[in-house]
Amino acid sequence: MCEERNLSRRQFIAKSTTLAAASIVPRHVLGGLGHISPSNQLHVAIIGTGGQGIVNIKKLLTHNDVKITAICDVARFWDNSNLYYRHNGGREPAMKTIKDHYRQTESEGYHGCKVYIDFRLMLERSDKDIDAVVVATPNHVHAVASMAAIRAGKGVYCEKPLTYSVYEARRIAQAAHEAKVATQLGNQGHSSDDIRRAVEWVRDGAIGKISQVYAWAGENRIPTFTERPKETPPVPEGLNWDLWLGPARERPYHPAYTPLLWHDWWDFGGGKLGNFGCHTLDTAVWALNLEHPTLVEASSTKLSKETTPIAATCHYKFPARGDQPPVDLFWYDGGIRPPRPDCLELSRNLRSGGSLLVGDQGAILSGVWSGSPRIIPEKKMRDYTKPPATIPRSSGHHRDWIDACKGGPPASSNFENGARLTEIVLLGVVALRTGITLRWDGPNMKATNAPQVEPVIHGHFRKGWDI
Repeated sequence: MCEERNLSRRQFIAKSTTLAAASIVPRHVLGGLGHISPSNQLHVAIIGTGGQGIVNIKKLLTHNDVKITAICDVARFWDNSNLYYRHNGGREPAMKTIKDHYRQTESEGYHGCKVYIDFRLMLERSDKDIDAVVVATPNHVHAVASMAAIRAGKGVYCEKPLTYSVYEARRIAQAAHEAKVATQLGNQGHSSDDIRRAVEWVRDGAIGKISQVYAWAGENRIPTFTERPKETPPVPEGLNWDLWLGPARERPYHPAYTPLLWHDWWDFGGGKLGNFGCHTLDTAVWALNLEHPTLVEASSTKLSKETTPIAATCHYKFPARGDQPPVDLFWYDGGIRPPRPDCLELSRNLRSGGSLLVGDQGAILSGVWSGSPRIIPEKKMRDYTKPPATIPRSSGHHRDWIDACKGGPPASSNFENGARLTEIVLLGVVALRTGITLRWDGPNMKATNAPQVEPVIHGHFRKGWDI
């Protein structure tokens, strides 16, 4: 027992030790049917509650061995009513969601949730109350928040893309590996049975050797601005604008940037590719074991130094891997779709978004989140004898991460895998943003023909925000 007293609570969770008790104690202390022992609870903090953060909160609250003990957001309130999420965000809506849940469930052993504006202070002041952290901020803050949590020894779940820059992805993956913390990228389709089936079909040779991949997303939002707005309206009450900027270069507040509109600005996001690439490219990267492309080129509608274009295409060339041939991967957005494959029946159309893996014996068509894969033509799908499942099935994207934080096996989209996928996506963003074709030396993280893109590869860090 002396040794157990010296363990941190996180170490105790990982050990999952069952202690025999000579005396009678309440059932909720030991755990049991319908009860979770306090020592087996995972205490989670949320950084960023603007939109996806609220989604993550609701998902985590469905697991009775998780307690949300802290939240952090730079805004008291985000009005998302007319945007993608259709629910409001910020500190106050997040706390209402949490309090309502624990009030309804009459959760035992819950002692409240702390509220912070600066995640650095949260990690410093609540270290012993936090086992793991969810990062759901805008892209440009992903790396600094994730790195702070990793250095504090916390498990980390970070929304996609893992980072804002290629350099950050490489650094975060390395830091997570060295710290041996449990991680998961928020590309939820990676935990589906659908993507596992598609990968198993590819490995089974269902469509032969694959040399072409196409991926696309729907129409882009047409940006209102192509240059920075000149107006300088007052910062809304309850918003810390300097903390929202984080590592990004200083600029005055304007509602053109947030909430959610930051995806369209190069200093904060990566456009449609940056937003959806980690979902839509996932099947191909996993099934074909793609790693470093050797060439990345892009083209688009009129390019601005400040905002992402209305429509864009990217082309990646990947070398042969073992007995697998070289692969040309093409990305399309802004309403552009790939050429129609010959094996797709005339009665069917390509989906509004998804991926298409083309082999010499057919193709596999999947949705944006790797959903509903089908071999085409349909006759080949009907005649195909599916192989036995060889990839372990997931218990759920959040569940796998929770279990990993408690000492279980690594989640399948851990940062080692998530960083590789993110690097591929962000290299397309670099080529698109700079208008330069990249000859890429992946192991050394260099564009051998274009040293001038190094600042975009690396990213920018304001003083006090570096990783």
